[in-house]
Amino acid sequence: MGKACVQLDVIIVGAGLGGLGAAIAISLAGHRVIVLEASAAIGEIGAGIQIHPNASKILTAWGMRDALLQYATFPKQVNMIGWKGNRIAHMNFAEHAEKYNSPFWDFHRASLHKCLFDRAVELGCKVLMKSRVDGVEFGGLGGVCTVSLHDGRRLSADLVVGADGINSVMRECLVGRPDKPTPTGDLAYRLLLNTKGMMEDPELRGFVTDQHVNYWMGPGAHAVNYVLKGGEQFNMVLLTPDDIPEGGATTIEGNVDEMRAIYKDWDPKIGKLLALCESVYKWKLCIREELPSWSHPSGTFTLLGDSAHATLPYLASGAGMSLEDAAVLGECLSRISSKSGIPLALSVYEACRKKRTTKVVQRGNVQQHLYHLRDGPEQQERDAKMRMVPTPPGECLAWRDPGFAPWLLGYEVLRDVEANWPKGAERGGEGRGSKARANL
Repeated sequence: MGKACVQLDVIIVGAGLGGLGAAIAISLAGHRVIVLEASAAIGEIGAGIQIHPNASKILTAWGMRDALLQYATFPKQVNMIGWKGNRIAHMNFAEHAEKYNSPFWDFHRASLHKCLFDRAVELGCKVLMKSRVDGVEFGGLGGVCTVSLHDGRRLSADLVVGADGINSVMRECLVGRPDKPTPTGDLAYRLLLNTKGMMEDPELRGFVTDQHVNYWMGPGAHAVNYVLKGGEQFNMVLLTPDDIPEGGATTIEGNVDEMRAIYKDWDPKIGKLLALCESVYKWKLCIREELPSWSHPSGTFTLLGDSAHATLPYLASGAGMSLEDAAVLGECLSRISSKSGIPLALSVYEACRKKRTTKVVQRGNVQQHLYHLRDGPEQQERDAKMRMVPTPPGECLAWRDPGFAPWLLGYEVLRDVEANWPKGAERGGEGRGSKARANL
């Protein structure tokens, strides 16, 4: 990535994966970055996270490959399985990684988060903890944007990026009204198992040694699992109908016996795995509907990541979309030669990102339907499509869907920005042939 001819002051609200990704990309574009985080300490909740070639390519371009390889697991393939344990289809990750020229990685979420934080700090970003933002004052065209913190501080910048997650205060500031996430009717039980007990059971040992991603699809629910930390931990996510009351906390402690009961008639291997679980939390799954615009007309504010387009996790692409957002925004901001170029950069950023992220949200909703089919003609048609060679467009294994996968996994940041950048518009960045930029 090249560096802009002007150095902006940028505030990013939120130090999650998207916010830290934006800090890295915008710093690499030559700007000064402050990240404001409400929490008292850096740390990501959750467990496993899948990173696909479209996102691993970006992380590599940001100079993070060596750091990430300390924590990455390379899954060999994904298996699609019926709820009773019958194998339906699979996809070889190595073959598709070669096709898209970048790997598939699995991480514990906290490990990926740590690497992003370390890289942002290495690049000179300031990350301020205990800095909850309650409000925003948008500047006039060419002015500054000011954020108001809960403790009374006020900070201003040429650009503020709202990356404060699915329950975004920044989104509500932009639209000027309460705007809560949209429930999807599903929740997720997330659990981490120590693999020691699994290795002692011949029937479960293969889950650790084979390092596959497994999806069981069944009536009204599905389950996903894969190994982390090179086989030290086993990540499992169970997706079921939502029974968390509206209006309260969206993450609550779950009941292990209740969880086991939902899957008692499924593949016996799932029951054996759940017998190793001692405690669990459950998350209400929500999405974010598309906004008319992510940016304020002044050109001093924009949204990024889940605050703009939170999706169901059924494509394992939520984090990838946030990292893509960050990379595109950084590339756009590397091209401006004056502060007056910020509105142009934000307009190209939205042109690149809004339609794509909306399509991912919509396909996630389709996956919800396909994964949860009850036994019958539609389920049989789904399974038959997955067994076809070559597989047809619209098939359930989206990462090899010929009408969708190349668009999702083969995404190129630079190509997208070039296609949307107006011909003849300012292109003020220096060093435009750098290696990092070429890798995007």
